[in-house]
Amino acid sequence: MSAPYMVEAAPQVQEKQAVTKMSVAARLRRDWPLMLMCVPAMLLLALFHYLPALGNVIAFQDYNPFAGDSPLQAFLSSEWIGFGNFQYLFETPAFWDSVRNTLGITAFQLVFYFPVPILLAMLMNSILSPRLRSFAQSVVYLPHFFSWVLVVSLFQMMLGGAGLIAQTARDAGFTAPDFMTNPDTFYFLITSQAIWKDAGWGMIVFLAALAAIDPNLYEAAAADGAGRWRRFWHVTLPGLRPVIVLLLILRLGDALNVGFEQFYLQREAVGRDASEVLDTYVYYQGITVQQWGVGAAAGLFKALVGLLLILGANKVAHKLGEQGIYSKS
Repeated sequence: MSAPYMVEAAPQVQEKQAVTKMSVAARLRRDWPLMLMCVPAMLLLALFHYLPALGNVIAFQDYNPFAGDSPLQAFLSSEWIGFGNFQYLFETPAFWDSVRNTLGITAFQLVFYFPVPILLAMLMNSILSPRLRSFAQSVVYLPHFFSWVLVVSLFQMMLGGAGLIAQTARDAGFTAPDFMTNPDTFYFLITSQAIWKDAGWGMIVFLAALAAIDPNLYEAAAADGAGRWRRFWHVTLPGLRPVIVLLLILRLGDALNVGFEQFYLQREAVGRDASEVLDTYVYYQGITVQQWGVGAAAGLFKALVGLLLILGANKVAHKLGEQGIYSKS
C-alpha cells in the first residue's frame, strides 16, 4: 500500500472510529429531526401491522369472539388447545389440496408471468419517441387500477360461453369453447388475467433499472462489434440481475399468497378442486363456519412458510454473489 493512500485513508478511519464511539445521547441530539419524521410511519406500522400480529394467539385457541364483552375477555376466556388447530389442518385433505393449488399456481406464474414485465420494460425502453413511449406506458399501466370484478367481467364477455369468441365460433359453425368454466385451463386463465392487469405496473421497477444502466456501456460494446443479442447478454442482463434476484426472492416469500378476490369470483364457475387456494380456504373453512382458530392457524402456517422461503432464497442469492434483500453480516 502506498504512503499517500495511507495518509488519505487515515482520517477516514479516525472519523469512523469517532462515529462508533459516539454515545447514544449524542446520536439522539444529532439525529432527532430525522427520528421525528419517522414517528408517523412507525406509529402506522405498529398500529396496523405489529399490534394485529398479537392476534396470532387465536391459532392456539378454540377461539370464541362471543366469550366476553371485549376482545381481551374473549382471548382470556377462550380455551387454550395448543397445536390442536394445526393438527386439524394437517389431517384435512382439503387443506393440502389448497396448498397444492397455491404452489402450482405460483410455479406456473413464475414461469409464464414473471418474465413478461421484464420483456415489456425492454420493449418500452426501445421506443425512441418520448410521446409515443409515454402514451404506451399509460395504456399498459391503466388495467392495474381496475378492480378484479371488472377484470373478470371483461374476460367473461370475451371468453365466456356467451362471450365474443364463443359467439363468433358458433356463427362460423364450430363448437363454442367456454374458457371461464373449464378447470383444465384455469391456470392459463388466471395467469392471462394477471398479465393483462398487472404486467404493465410490474414493469415500472425494471424500467427504472434499465434507466440506471450507463449508456456508455452500450456504446463501448457496439464499438467492440457486439450485436444486439450480445449487448443484451453482457450489458442489459447484468444491469437487471440484482433487481430480478430481489423480486424473485420476494415472489418466493409470497408463494402462498396468490390472492383472494380473483379466485373467490371464479370459484363457483370452475369448482373448488381447481380454484381453492389458501386464502379462499381460510375464508370458507375458517371465517364462514366460524372456526376462527383454524383460519388463524392456516394464516400463520402461510406466513412461516413464506419467511422460510425468503430466508432460503436470500441465502442462495448470497452464494450467487447478489445482495438479496439484506446484506450478509
